[in-house]
Amino acid sequence: MRSVPRCMSTQHPDNVTVPFFSSSSVLAGEDEVREAYYAFSHLGCDEQMWDVEGKEIDTYVVKKLLSLYEQYFTQNILGEDVRLTLRVPNPTVETTEAKVLLETLESIPRSFDAARLFYGRDVSPIFEVILPMTTSARCLDRIYHYYRDFIVGRQTQRLSENDITIADWIGTFCPDHIEVIPLFEDLPSMLAAADIVEDYLADKDVADQRVFLARSDTAMNYGLASAALSNKIALYELDQLADRLGVRIHPILGMGSAPFRGGLSPQTTERVGREYPSVVTFTIQSAFKYDHPPDDVRSAIAALESREIGRATPVDVEQALPLMKRYSAVYRQRIVDLADAINGMARYVPPRRARKLHVGLFGYARQVDGITLPRAISFTCAMYSLGLPPELLALESLTPGDLDFLREVYPSFDSKIVDALAFCDMDGPLMTGDLRSAIGRAGYEWVPNEEYLGLVQRIREIGPASQDSRLPDLVLRAALFRRFLG
Repeated sequence: MRSVPRCMSTQHPDNVTVPFFSSSSVLAGEDEVREAYYAFSHLGCDEQMWDVEGKEIDTYVVKKLLSLYEQYFTQNILGEDVRLTLRVPNPTVETTEAKVLLETLESIPRSFDAARLFYGRDVSPIFEVILPMTTSARCLDRIYHYYRDFIVGRQTQRLSENDITIADWIGTFCPDHIEVIPLFEDLPSMLAAADIVEDYLADKDVADQRVFLARSDTAMNYGLASAALSNKIALYELDQLADRLGVRIHPILGMGSAPFRGGLSPQTTERVGREYPSVVTFTIQSAFKYDHPPDDVRSAIAALESREIGRATPVDVEQALPLMKRYSAVYRQRIVDLADAINGMARYVPPRRARKLHVGLFGYARQVDGITLPRAISFTCAMYSLGLPPELLALESLTPGDLDFLREVYPSFDSKIVDALAFCDMDGPLMTGDLRSAIGRAGYEWVPNEEYLGLVQRIREIGPASQDSRLPDLVLRAALFRRFLG
């Protein structure tokens, strides 16, 4: 059995501070190769997600890491001691990126050859891929079978009737199969995660399966409470599935530093670990890595690496689902009302990664009547910059019984709201009377950060429609207070 990574460094662009090794404020290309080495060697992460979704891909990352950092990777085997895991496009959804998937899968045997040459033995530096926006077992099976049957499988074919095989001509193709990690991002798929995984595993003889649960897009589309509850329901049902199948399921939970996107920072690792006892791997996103002192980052990662894994927290699904339905309906209507303000402000959120244009899941959601929004990090930053943290939206939909239930199954809910309130302008134009009353009824006290509110008020005075060059600087200054961009 391979050891399962605990801390997955990712390329999410939620950082305010530019890392010291970057040649520009927008990380791309060779900077991201350096970042992977830095996450392994200096921060103590045991996994790096290599994102080929929505950007110009570098399929030579394994060769570059091994050649540039020979001493480190001689002592720390890539694929064994530390892990590189690809996030690939989903052709079912991202049709314009579909062939990037094939190019990426083709690079896996070539990376194996580079590692074999480097280590003098067979080592698989890449043997897993993450499929975003998974909605069915068939999506996973297509990748699994394409790699096994059409990349590895072709090596036994002959170039012509009397000629040598492809393997004789250019060498064998390894590894002989890859493991596909489903990434569930929307509410229906999250709630069906255990069923989809069970369907996928039905014809496979495996002892271990990793499953990735998103938080950012789920929160952006359905609100904070619904995102957290859907994660918890999925984790509980995956725990039960593992018992039923006799397969070890290793959950990954994607969490950013903003409370809305999970609230995982060097200051909250112990609390988050208790909140999600069955999660094996947490994502270490860019704000976690670069917006805090390096010693704090290393200590927090070491704590996550050494924590004990337990059983998932039971959730009363019959009580949770009606709450989520009511809450999400209010949240989504409020987002539709705020869409113009959010999109206007998002134009001033500074980019931190070189990415192709890609809308969030609202862009795919027909029931939102064509409303499109920026990706989750820009969305969150825009809301905070306008003085209305998205964690607060739809609080007015929660009854006292709902709050009691949330506080029982989601113990950090109150802390998320309190953290967000420090950056809220209760007298701002986006605050409604109903929301202000709900905050008071729930017993939350507003302790504002006056200096931060001064920045928010200046942002609003200038206005996103003004094209004023001061706005990006003000957005960054406000983000520095929060220690996350979005």
